[in-house]
Amino acid sequence: MAKTRTEILRFAIVGTANFLIIMAVAWMLNDVANLNYLVSNVIAYIVAFINNFYWNRRWVFCSQEGNAAKQFLLFGAAYGIAYLVQLATVWALVTTASLDYNLANFIGMFPFGASNFMLNKFFTFKK
Repeated sequence: MAKTRTEILRFAIVGTANFLIIMAVAWMLNDVANLNYLVSNVIAYIVAFINNFYWNRRWVFCSQEGNAAKQFLLFGAAYGIAYLVQLATVWALVTTASLDYNLANFIGMFPFGASNFMLNKFFTFKK
């Protein structure tokens, strides 16, 4: 149980860094470069993906001895599933609740984080 708590804490730290990356990139692309909010969102998550894999493999789940290529593919699948959960949340909040995109993107981080942690802990980096 203590190991899981440590992983959750580390995951939250990495997630916070990724949150900052996602919000900054999405804001710059949407508000500064005038790209569509969904396109901005996709690009922001791709940028954060690279950072996320490195730190989750190396520090959160300490899984450096595993097959990196296989872990990368599983991580990508987990991230993709979690991202679809997040994107659906953002879309629903923007289109049906008329929430501001940035607020919807913030709210969408929570279902993304929860599903991403569970998938990676039990599938990608399981020991």
